[in-house]
Amino acid sequence: MRKEVVVAAVATVSTVVVAGVLLVRWKKRDERRWKQTQWMLRKFANDCATPVPKLWHVAFDLVSNMQTSLSDQSQSDYVMLPSSSLPYGTEEGLYYGVNLHENYFLMMRARLRGKHEPITDLDREEVEIPSEVISGTYKKLFDYIALKLAVFISINTKTNPITPKGKMGFTVSFPLHEGPAAAGGNVIRWKSFSVNEAAGKELAKDFNAALEKHGIDLRVSALVDATLGDLAGGRYYNRDCVAAVTLGLATNAVYVESSQFVPNGDKNKFGEMVIDMQWGNFNTPHLPITQFDMALDSESSNPGFRIFEKLIGGRYLGEVVRRVLLKMANETALFGETVPAKLKTPYILRSPDIATMHQDTSENRDAVQEKLMEVFGITCTSLAVREIVAEVCDVVAERGARLAGACIVGIMKKCGRINDKKSVVIIEGGLYEHYRVFRNLLHSSIWEMLGGALADNVIVEHAHGGSGAGAIFVAAAHSQIHHDSDNQSLSLPRNGKNDRRGDFKVGHVNDDDDQMDLLGWKDDQSDSASWKESDQIESTAETSDQSDSSDGDDDGVGDGDGLKNKI
Repeated sequence: MRKEVVVAAVATVSTVVVAGVLLVRWKKRDERRWKQTQWMLRKFANDCATPVPKLWHVAFDLVSNMQTSLSDQSQSDYVMLPSSSLPYGTEEGLYYGVNLHENYFLMMRARLRGKHEPITDLDREEVEIPSEVISGTYKKLFDYIALKLAVFISINTKTNPITPKGKMGFTVSFPLHEGPAAAGGNVIRWKSFSVNEAAGKELAKDFNAALEKHGIDLRVSALVDATLGDLAGGRYYNRDCVAAVTLGLATNAVYVESSQFVPNGDKNKFGEMVIDMQWGNFNTPHLPITQFDMALDSESSNPGFRIFEKLIGGRYLGEVVRRVLLKMANETALFGETVPAKLKTPYILRSPDIATMHQDTSENRDAVQEKLMEVFGITCTSLAVREIVAEVCDVVAERGARLAGACIVGIMKKCGRINDKKSVVIIEGGLYEHYRVFRNLLHSSIWEMLGGALADNVIVEHAHGGSGAGAIFVAAAHSQIHHDSDNQSLSLPRNGKNDRRGDFKVGHVNDDDDQMDLLGWKDDQSDSASWKESDQIESTAETSDQSDSSDGDDDGVGDGDGLKNKI
């Protein structure tokens, strides 16, 4: 009996010792894993770093790229457009516009009353494109748009009867590089193409035929990139507006260049040409590209192309974050011994998701946990893990925003407008409009590069009229009719859904209470991401909007015709 007790005691002691040894080993293992996680985060942050000297290298490389592209257009993605694409600011009247996205389009009608007055009488309707139309020919798409436009016009002429004659604006919110022949006539393949002038006019002929078929007395001069429409809106109100940038799921920039620097440039009375840069294709060895970016590029549908867009475009920010988290999960068990299955799904994490996690300043990072559960099915994490996730989002967003700011400075440098000229840059897109911290980081990068003495010469404004409204200003630029025929009406089909009047405030971004707007962002470049309607997240950014003076005081955000931020 005594022997059995001794054996049992020895066994118990042995079990306790073994358990203690295992606990020590598990603790040491967890410590090693956590140190490895922190090391991976530090390395990733270092690889993505964008100190001011690097930003200037990127800016100067962009200037060199611009000079080369203008001198040798055969080797360039740049699209040269006459300055007649821009309005004078004196156009008045009621104008129509269409803004085409990859699987939906916007129809708009608005009244312009001159450069000192905001857009009024704004009617706007969004229409989803059926899958059978997307998979069909572009002529079938045009016919579908014209049909819906006829209904849209007939409904709105009941409250404000006019005969819509003259020019109509048509902007495209995804790249169109060549004409429809190169695309085989298939709509869905347009997204791999840039709207050059010849292609835009060729497509316009077919759209005009569809308009005529449905009895619409409007004509389109050309299909143009939506970023040009934003520039047109900025130029309508201010002759010092010299550039426009799209920062949404995709990205692009358009600016005004002196004709003397453009071979065979348009010799108009202003001596200007509009340059569509397609800056998503910009690349330089000074870009902070990581192993995650290289893997993303190699697995993309266009490896080696649109490198800059893959660093700053909203379509890719969430994917980079996902890849970093997946590597941490695989190598350091960040989310437990089993890697969450959904974490392996490409492009499941969207820009609105990382904005929510990035801007979560609650004590326990509750929004981060909610998004991890919603997107990846991760049910439980520690606060330390949630902090790591938020830090990864911060690193990716900061890199993208600061690179965008650097290239804006590069455009101003090329135009010679930094030292002694005020310049207005129009920015449109969900990243800029809805992602407050991203917007603030972009502003601060410009200020850091230029310093207080010169920063006031670069003024950043949100696009007039909101997403897609640039088509209205393109219509004004192309129109030869400056007076409405208010007493006439147009006989058109009387069926269809009512328009959605007053969907958005003109040029307004709510920053007054430092909250992020998450109400239905249907981005200007694609339908694949949207800001879901949710509770607004109270947050305070580490980087604030820059002021009108060099001392860095907050200038606030206006509630009127547009958002103006002097950097």
